[in-house]
Amino acid sequence: RTGQEGAEDSVPEATAKGLKKRNQISVTKTTYFVCNKGPKWAPNRSKAESAITKEMLDSGSWREKTFKPINYHALGSQVNGGFLHPLMQVRTEFRKILIGMGFEEMPTSKWVENSFWNFDSLFQPQQHPARDAHDTFFIKEPATASLESCTPGLVDKVCEMHERGGHGSIGQRYKWSLDEAKKNILRTHTTAVSSQMLHRLATQEGGFKPAKFFSIDRVFRNETMDKTHLAEFHQVEGLVADYNLSLGDLIGVIKQFFVEIGIEDVRFKPAFNPYTEPSMEIFGFHPDLKVWTEIGNSGMFRPEMLRPLGLPEGVRVIAWGLALERPTMIKFRVKDIREMFGHRIKLDNTKTSQLPLFKEPRE
Repeated sequence: RTGQEGAEDSVPEATAKGLKKRNQISVTKTTYFVCNKGPKWAPNRSKAESAITKEMLDSGSWREKTFKPINYHALGSQVNGGFLHPLMQVRTEFRKILIGMGFEEMPTSKWVENSFWNFDSLFQPQQHPARDAHDTFFIKEPATASLESCTPGLVDKVCEMHERGGHGSIGQRYKWSLDEAKKNILRTHTTAVSSQMLHRLATQEGGFKPAKFFSIDRVFRNETMDKTHLAEFHQVEGLVADYNLSLGDLIGVIKQFFVEIGIEDVRFKPAFNPYTEPSMEIFGFHPDLKVWTEIGNSGMFRPEMLRPLGLPEGVRVIAWGLALERPTMIKFRVKDIREMFGHRIKLDNTKTSQLPLFKEPRE
């Protein structure tokens, strides 16, 4: 030791330096600690808890636990709210466009419908192939519905139109079955709601008034799935009820809608539907598949459908329907519909999908 007074083995610092130069001594440094019991001393180590749990409250063990201090000034992690599915984003945009065009939304929350409103009220014969099990999903329980809620005389008028016709029509000429009309199904189109809205429009207080309706909701078809078809999909439907409407009005409304959503390459092809005449299929050009893809159907509701519902003579109804998925595929260049709806879709797409801005801003 050097320079410590009272130490027996201490030498003056100057002497120590001289001895060190002559290599007669070596310097050794020793570090030592003195440990004493602190206020939190314990024989066993325990991990501080970050939060109190239900199990701690139930057992009472929270009284013996130690907890980490809470910083009340620290900012928490950002909370992410729910994200809309890409199709629901498109649905929201379509809804804004249709409301902007003056359409009123129809209530379409009832997926299970009876065959009367889904088929019979539309003048679709009960022997039509679309009403077979290979095209329609039938409900096992309850298998049938009651038609007592229908306006008195409505079922009889529909039956009369199917069997013998009227208003210039010879009808379908077959024995109409009430039991067949009562069968419950998963609705194959939202036109089942359109027929109910038209009947309500015809029987409302004050009589018929022109109206424009639309709906966007899910429908079900017993179809083989491929890159452009699904067993369930979202149908966009619109209709206009007014006096003296023509096919030109229908084409104009459809073109206006598709221009609003950014699809200008649209074609029409004559078609047949049981409840519209004339009828047209709507095709849109897919820029990646390089094909014209059917995206919808349209037409003018037949008098055989409108008159039993109570609509007066001279009133015509133009209507069109399309799958929500098809225009979305064209807009976002999706080649396989199953990558956008179904088990193949990536959940991250709900966070990373682009905003569906359909109309380009004007310069």
